[in-house]
Amino acid sequence: MGTVPETYYQFVMDYAPYVYVIPPDIPDPAFGRGVLAAGFAVDFLIEAYSAKQFETRKTEVYNKIVSLADWILTQQCTDPAKRAYGGFKSAENSTYYYSVDACRVIPSLLRTYELTSNTEYLDAAKLAGATFLKTMQDQQGYGGFARAVTIEDAWLLQMDIECLYGLIGLKLLAEKYDTANAAMYQSIMDEALEFLRDGFENLWLHYDPSDGKWHRVGLGENEVYDDPFAYALLGLCAYEGWSVTCQRVYNFLNSIRASAQYPAYNPAVCWAGYIDVLSRFSACDYYDAVTSGILWKIRRDHDKPSLELSVKVIEKHSEEFMFWGAKHADYSFVENKKATVTVCWLAQLFLHYEEPVTQFTRILRSKGEAVTLYSVRQAVATVDYGEPLDLLAIVSPLKAEQVMLEAGYYLNDYLAFYTFLPVRVHDKIRRQGEDYEVQTVTPFTFANQRFYFKSIARRLIAS
Repeated sequence: MGTVPETYYQFVMDYAPYVYVIPPDIPDPAFGRGVLAAGFAVDFLIEAYSAKQFETRKTEVYNKIVSLADWILTQQCTDPAKRAYGGFKSAENSTYYYSVDACRVIPSLLRTYELTSNTEYLDAAKLAGATFLKTMQDQQGYGGFARAVTIEDAWLLQMDIECLYGLIGLKLLAEKYDTANAAMYQSIMDEALEFLRDGFENLWLHYDPSDGKWHRVGLGENEVYDDPFAYALLGLCAYEGWSVTCQRVYNFLNSIRASAQYPAYNPAVCWAGYIDVLSRFSACDYYDAVTSGILWKIRRDHDKPSLELSVKVIEKHSEEFMFWGAKHADYSFVENKKATVTVCWLAQLFLHYEEPVTQFTRILRSKGEAVTLYSVRQAVATVDYGEPLDLLAIVSPLKAEQVMLEAGYYLNDYLAFYTFLPVRVHDKIRRQGEDYEVQTVTPFTFANQRFYFKSIARRLIAS
């Protein structure tokens, strides 16, 4: 197990369930307290409760879990005459009850029940799944979940792919916590999957019954938000494993390229807040910091190079990544607000991180040499590089038939670098005092996972 930064732990203990905090210590009154912040804080703290790092603080962790779960219960609609019955207010002053909030909170309540044996949490989770989500699905004839209903029974009927995250809680209810109603939960999941899978696979965000179409955002509807896909991936992967659908969507989004406009973008670190899925470029200059945390389990099991790179970068900039948006170029914040949800997910990333061990990493540790990677940040009039990152590489010369020599360069100006961490074209690698610019990158896959990367790099005459 890894180590959670103390600042992350204390932030959660001090501020959850407030959604945002304006430094140094002012909860953002515009958002107040929200069930998403409470639920994800519970998820992290339940993991922390069993971790060696926090074994001397079990009592305070336990008490915080209970206080958060109790607060979540106060946000649930308990009036059976309302269509929102069983749902949770998105924020304490809101009148909207969103399907996705029930999807987020059900697993948190079930985990709290497992920890405390308090049946109030179990009953609330069952009510949210068997009643509220069933109501939201039955309100329209497609199979997804209507986006939201107000306490006055007014509807938002769009259906969001992010609700695939709800498969986690519904599966837990069906298989462990409410097996008497397993057939009903299975029917809810089957209907949701049958409809939402198509939109998810084709990189749409939501379906609108008013025009009968799937939608994205941006001009030409070519952009998506990253975090709905991260949450949907996590839910679908928990339900059906590393399926063709999960692989296709993850691999597409994790291979989005840096562009001339945003050359510092690296999806292995974190996904951009907006992604242009038609041109396959980042559509903004910042990372949505939370996605590195949401994806930790998927990357641990299926993409260890991205996992390690994200941890290395975020460890060096743990303070900056507490904000909801960190700019690609220097990790400075987009807005002066720290985000509880982001901190909770990244805390889970740190808590569960273990240095990847593969056949290739063993080779690197015994045969590799230390080099330094400088990621490109800007490449317009002049080339500008970011801070150094140490890594191991197997370095070898090239044969004449392996490279097309450019004018003014000789064969010994080119080297092949074999690395576990992903690098990008135009990044700089410093080896024994000489700088090399990466020209091509070829990933090698083994057993459906990235095994290593081969980069051809040319010596920089002047750097």
